[in-house]
Amino acid sequence: MTQLQLADLPTPVLILDRARLLANTARMRDRAASLGLSLRPHMKTAKSATVAILAHAGTKGPVTVSTLVEAAHFAAAGFRDILYAVPVAPQKLDQAAAIMRDTACDLKLITDNIAVAEAIAAAGRRLGVRFRTLIKIDCGLGRTGIAPDSPDLLPLAAALSAPGAELAGVLTHAGHSYHAHSIAEIKAIAEDERLAVVTAAGRLRAAGHACAIVSVGSTPTALHAESYAGVTEMRPGNYMFFDLFQAGVGSCRMEDIAVSVLATVVSHHPGRGHLLLDAGGLALSKDTGANEHSPGTGYGLVCRPGDAVPLPDLAVRDVHQEHGLVGRRDGGAADFLSAHPPGSRLRVLPNHSCMTAAMYDRYYVTDPAVAGGLAVVAEWDRVNGW
Repeated sequence: MTQLQLADLPTPVLILDRARLLANTARMRDRAASLGLSLRPHMKTAKSATVAILAHAGTKGPVTVSTLVEAAHFAAAGFRDILYAVPVAPQKLDQAAAIMRDTACDLKLITDNIAVAEAIAAAGRRLGVRFRTLIKIDCGLGRTGIAPDSPDLLPLAAALSAPGAELAGVLTHAGHSYHAHSIAEIKAIAEDERLAVVTAAGRLRAAGHACAIVSVGSTPTALHAESYAGVTEMRPGNYMFFDLFQAGVGSCRMEDIAVSVLATVVSHHPGRGHLLLDAGGLALSKDTGANEHSPGTGYGLVCRPGDAVPLPDLAVRDVHQEHGLVGRRDGGAADFLSAHPPGSRLRVLPNHSCMTAAMYDRYYVTDPAVAGGLAVVAEWDRVNGW
C-alpha cells in the first residue's frame, strides 16, 4: 500500500511531529522525576488519549482535563486518576458523577467558592458518590482562586469535609508566567506559585485537615522553578507541543515545536506584498500573544513541509476566516513569491498550540526519520467540545 504523503492531504490540516513530541514529553518526565514530583499533564492542549499515554511513557498515569467531555474521553480510554481543573458548576455534578460511576475513575473537582463547595457535598449525598475536591489558590494570576491567607480557606475546607465530599488538596496555576520577560522573572513567579499552595496547605493541616495533594501548573514554571519543596505534583500541558509563545518566553527552541498547520498557497499578490494561504483565523486561531516576546510574528511563522525551523523573515501577517496572508515580517517587498507557487504547501507554526489545535478532530502524524517528515505515519484522534 502506498504511504500517504503530506502532499496528498486536503488542507488545512493539523500536523504532529512524533519525534518532537517524544522528546518534549521525555524532557518533562525527567524534570518531574528530578524534583520528586508526580507528573499530571494537562491534556487541554493535546486532548488525545494516545498523546497522554506517550506523555506517561506508555502508561495511563494521572491527567488533568479542562472539560467533562475530556474527562469522559480519558476515563473511557482507561485513565483512572483524572483532575477536572476548572471550577465546577453545580449543574455539572450529575455529569461528573455519571463518569465516575460508569468508569470507576477517581475524578477530582476544584472550587474556590463556599456555596459551590456546599452544593458539591449535597450533590454527593444525593447521588451516592463522594466528590474529591481541591481548593483553587490564586498565586498572582488573578483569574480565579482565593489567596493563601484568605479567611475563606478554612470554611471551604469544612464544607468539603462534609458527607458527600472530601477535601483532596490545593492547587494553583501561574498563568502569568507566560508574560514574563526573562528566565529570572519566571523563576520568581515559580517561587510565588510554590509558596501560595504550600502556605495554604500548611494552614489546612494546622487546622486538622488532611491535604494530600499540593499541585502546581504552568509549562514555564515547571521548566524553570528552582524549588518545589512542599509540592506533590505538577500539571504542565503546553510542553508536549510547545508553540511560538513558549519559544519567545524561553521554554523551548523553534526545533521543539511539535504541532503545525499544513496549508496550501492559493494565490500571489505581489503588489500587496503577500501570498495567500487557505488557512485563516479558524485554522490558525487569532491568538497573537507570541508578538509580546517576538514582534512581527503575526499569526504564525511558516516552514516548508519538511523543514524544522521557519523560513527567514516570513510570517502570517493577517488572517480572515479562511484566508491567511503571508508576507515579510518587516513589511518589505514580496521577493519570496517565486519560491512558493500556487499549489505548493507551507506549514504554519502556531502562536498558541492549544487554541490552534482546537479546530481539528485529528492529528496527521509525521516523523523526520520517515521520508524526511513528508509521509503520514499515523492518524490520531482528539476530543473537542464541552
